[in-house]
Amino acid sequence: MATSARSTKDTTSAGLYCQKCRTPIEVDASIDQLNPAAFKLLTDSTVSPDQQTTKKTLSRQGRPPYPSSRNQTYETATQSARNPTFKRTVPHARYAQRGGQNPAMSFVSVHMSESMLDPALSPEVKQKTSDGSQPTGAEVTRRASATGKWGSVGGGKIADGMETTNRLFEILSARSDIDHPVCTECTELLVEGLQKRMTVATRERDAYVDYLRRANSDVPNAEEIKAAEAELEAARKSEAAALAHLERLEKEKAELDSQLLALQAESRALDKTENDFWAHRNAFSTALTSFQEERDALTTKYNHDLQLLTQLQRRSVYNDIFFITHDDHYATINGLRLGRLSTPYVDWPEINAAWGQTCLLLATLADRLGYKFQGYELYPMGSTSSILKLDTKPATGSSTAAAGTTGRPTVTKQRLELYSSGELPFNLGFMHRKFDTAMVAFLECLRQLGEFAEKSSQQSAGGGIGTHADGTLSPANPGSLNYKMPYEIRKDKIHDTSIKLSLSKEENWTKACKYVLTCCKFLLAHANGLDGGSGVGRRGR
Repeated sequence: MATSARSTKDTTSAGLYCQKCRTPIEVDASIDQLNPAAFKLLTDSTVSPDQQTTKKTLSRQGRPPYPSSRNQTYETATQSARNPTFKRTVPHARYAQRGGQNPAMSFVSVHMSESMLDPALSPEVKQKTSDGSQPTGAEVTRRASATGKWGSVGGGKIADGMETTNRLFEILSARSDIDHPVCTECTELLVEGLQKRMTVATRERDAYVDYLRRANSDVPNAEEIKAAEAELEAARKSEAAALAHLERLEKEKAELDSQLLALQAESRALDKTENDFWAHRNAFSTALTSFQEERDALTTKYNHDLQLLTQLQRRSVYNDIFFITHDDHYATINGLRLGRLSTPYVDWPEINAAWGQTCLLLATLADRLGYKFQGYELYPMGSTSSILKLDTKPATGSSTAAAGTTGRPTVTKQRLELYSSGELPFNLGFMHRKFDTAMVAFLECLRQLGEFAEKSSQQSAGGGIGTHADGTLSPANPGSLNYKMPYEIRKDKIHDTSIKLSLSKEENWTKACKYVLTCCKFLLAHANGLDGGSGVGRRGR
C-alpha cells in the first residue's frame, strides 16, 4: 500500500502544473482521493438546475447534442467576455521533459466511467452478474476505482484518480475566468486582485444606491406636478408666439435676401468699375515711374557732371605742373629739393634741376600775367638754365658823328648761369660768384613780377587772396585784403636773408631758397585767381 501511494503522488506531481507560473504542484489528498459521490456533488454544484435536468435527459438519450440555447449563451459570452485572469500555455521545456503529457492541452475529451456518473451498476452489468458470467479486467478495474479498492490491475487506481482530478480542474476552468490548477502563491495574488475588484464593485454599488436614494427623494408631489404643467402650458404659448415671430422674421429675411441680391449685383458692378480704375491707375503709375526714373537718371548724371565740372574748375594746371611743398627743412618743387645742408645732403644735380623748374615757373607766370622783365630775360633749360642780363648804355657824341646816324643806346648782354657744378678748388665758397649773380638776378625778376602783380590786383576787382579746397591760394572777396608779397625783397636779400651762397652759411641759403619758392607759390595762386579759380588748359598767350 505504501508503494502504491508513493507512485500515485509522483504521478500527480509530474502531470499537474500551475497555469500561472508553470510550477509543478501537488494536489491535496482530499481532491486526489475523491470518491465518485463527492465528485458528483461538486460537479452538480457548478451546474444550474436546468442544466442538470438537461444533463440527465442527455445521459438517458446517449450522445448529448448541443441545443440552440447553449449556442446563444456561448455567443453572448464570447461577445461580452473579457480576458481570463490566467490562460493555459505550453510549459517550459524543462517541465515537458518530465512526462509526455502536455498541460496546455487541458480541454481534452475525457470519458468518465459509468461508475463515476452513477455509483450504482448499470443494468447490463447487473444482468451479467446475475447470469453468473465473470466480469472482464476493465470492469474489475472500474469497480475498484469506484469502490476505492484495488483489483487485479495495479494501475487502475492511479489512472482513475488522474482522470477525476483533470476533469474537476477542467470543469472549474470552464465555469470561471481562471485556468486551474493554481499554486498557493498565485492563488494569493488572485485573491488580492479579486478583493480589489470587489472593492471597486462595492464603491460602484454604493454610488448607485446613493443615486437611487436621491432619485427617490426627488419625486415630485401633486403641487409640483401642477406647477410644472402650468409652466409647460406657458412654454407652449411662448413657443407659439415665438413661431409666429419666427415666421415674420423669415418674411423679413426673404425681403432682405432680395435686397441683398440687388446690392450684390450693384457691388459686382462697382467691383468691375474699381478693377478698371486700378488697371488704368497702375498703367499710369508704371508710366509715371518710368518717367521719374528717367528724370532721376538725368538728374544724377547732371549732378555728376556738375560735380566733375566744379572739380575741374577748381583744379589748376599750374599747381599740377609746378607742385611746391616742403620736405623737412627743404623747400621742394616737383619733388626736387632746393637748398643744401650737411644732413640730409643734397647733390648739386638736384639743386640745379630745382632751379631750372623755378626758372620755368617764373617765366610761365610772367607770360601768363603779360609782364616783360626790365633788363632781364629768363631762359629755362632744365639743369642748365640761365638768365640774360641786358645793360643799356646811351650813345656818345663822337660815335654818332662818325657813324653819321642818329644816336641809339648800346645794349650789352651778359649770360648768367643759374646752376653750379659744385667743383670748387680748395673748397673755397667765394668761387660761387657766377651762381650768386644769377640767383640775385632771379630774385630781382621775382621782385619785379611781384610788384606788377600787386599793382594789377589793386586796379582789378579781385583784391584778396583766399584758399582753395586743395590747399592752393585763390582770390577771396574783392577788396577783402590788399595783394602783397609774403616776403620783402631788397637787392640780394629776401626777408633779410641773403641769397648769395658765398656770403652766408648753407642753413641761411636754404632758408632764402625756401622764401623764394614761397613767393613763387604766392604768384602762382594769383595767376590761378585771374582764371576764376580754374586755370584749366590755359598755358599762356
